[in-house]
Amino acid sequence: MHNTATPFIKRDGINWVSVAVFSVFHVGAVIALFFFTWPAFVAALVLYWVSLSLGIGMGYHRLLTHRSFQTSRWIKYFLAVCGTLALEGGPISWVATHRIHHQFSDKPGDPHTPRDGKWWAHIIWTLVGDSTHSRTAECSRYAPDLYSDRFLVLLSKYNYVPLLIVSVLLLAFGGVDFLLWGVFFRVTMGLHATWMVNSLTHFWGRRRFTTRDDSRNNWLVALLSFGEGWHNNHHAHPTSARHGLAWYEIDMSWMAIRVLQFLGLANSVHVAGL
Repeated sequence: MHNTATPFIKRDGINWVSVAVFSVFHVGAVIALFFFTWPAFVAALVLYWVSLSLGIGMGYHRLLTHRSFQTSRWIKYFLAVCGTLALEGGPISWVATHRIHHQFSDKPGDPHTPRDGKWWAHIIWTLVGDSTHSRTAECSRYAPDLYSDRFLVLLSKYNYVPLLIVSVLLLAFGGVDFLLWGVFFRVTMGLHATWMVNSLTHFWGRRRFTTRDDSRNNWLVALLSFGEGWHNNHHAHPTSARHGLAWYEIDMSWMAIRVLQFLGLANSVHVAGL
């Protein structure tokens, strides 16, 4: 029987929607290599930063999940919209899944622990069952605070719309090369960067802190994910807005939060002390 103390994780049955979408994007990423142009590549880099650093790192993760800083409603909404461009689902399901990961990190109930297999942690967990609990009670159980915000509820329901709009704009004003690089190649690389936080940083890297899980700091993942790869630091101090705690641990999402703080647009910024 299912233990009610842990979340219900449906791991049986292929999630054909995820399989189809991820397959199309991976094929599109390969095709993009034959349509390379520097303007399209630069557009992809900018959108990569917008979606992963502003959207996932700052918005979904540090602001909505851990509330490591506070900002105005409109900046919060902007960051959340940026997060949808990463094709990692809506903010509510993302937050619920990540909070579950922290509560049961590398224990029974963790959605993507490498203890269940390295490839499971990286990608397979997204291809079976209802991996992000988007249609289960787990979202309301683990992210009740977000359900009180009508905009975030609406954005979660129609999380594909911002990416669809960006796709149309890129195709209309840049052409096929901009669409392939700015959407298909960029999204695919961003997904793998995020998945590496789930997989690689739980078995490859250094451990500054003794935590109850296997989290590690990995400079390569940190570089690709704008600071999310300092994962052991994060698990030791989950409410810290700064993940790269040493001077040499580059954390671009933290730098952006500092800019907001300097401009008076971010407050109640929590930072772990060493």
